[in-house]
Amino acid sequence: MPTLSRLLFVLVLLGGLAVAAVYGLATFVEPSQRDITVRVQMDGFGR
Repeated sequence: MPTLSRLLFVLVLLGGLAVAAVYGLATFVEPSQRDITVRVQMDGFGR
């Protein structure tokens, strides 16, 4: 059973690091807003 507990410990540790990374990105990184223009071709549009 030591290998199973070691595996579970590593998986929980990696999951905790992933949650901490997502929380850190959501808290400390401010997204920048910008305008996006997308051109739509008229081929077959409105049929």
